[in-house]
Amino acid sequence: MKATDLRSKSQSELREELAGLKKEQLNLRFQAAAGQLENTARVREVRRDIARIRTVLGQTEA
Repeated sequence: MKATDLRSKSQSELREELAGLKKEQLNLRFQAAAGQLENTARVREVRRDIARIRTVLGQTEA
């Protein structure tokens, strides 16, 4: 996910995307704790996508 793609979305779409990524992050944490996580790089991708969305939301609110 790129920041330029995020800037073209509305704030409500960004908030929905953020909620979905947070749910995915929670599920990935549970999988990692149980030892069932196959794609460990996905944890990092999700964390960075959350940060990107929060950054874009902060920029649009300011």
